[in-house]
Amino acid sequence: MNAFTLIYILIFVIFALVAYAILQIKLFGMKVKDFWTFIEANQMLDKLYKFARQYENMSPQEQLIYLAEAEKIFKAFDNVPDTLWEEEYDKYRTVVSKYKDIKMIRWAEENK
Repeated sequence: MNAFTLIYILIFVIFALVAYAILQIKLFGMKVKDFWTFIEANQMLDKLYKFARQYENMSPQEQLIYLAEAEKIFKAFDNVPDTLWEEEYDKYRTVVSKYKDIKMIRWAEENK
């Protein structure tokens, strides 16, 4: 009987914590979906940051993939307040810089 009581209490605590987290997200003026997209984009930002620092010359296919993923990140980061991603700003700036470089390279190749 004590085990069932403990399980019920733990389940209640878990639901209460989830509800509290959702409430905090809503009070911050965001949608839960936007916050979840931001979390996923933050993980992709780390990958793109490493990729941007390692690879100077990308193939055209790699450039397209990089551009598409970077645009998804930009949209996700636009939907959340800046205070949430202040510590990721350097990575974001590096990804944006590489994005701009690739766009310029592709524009120059198209206009030759």
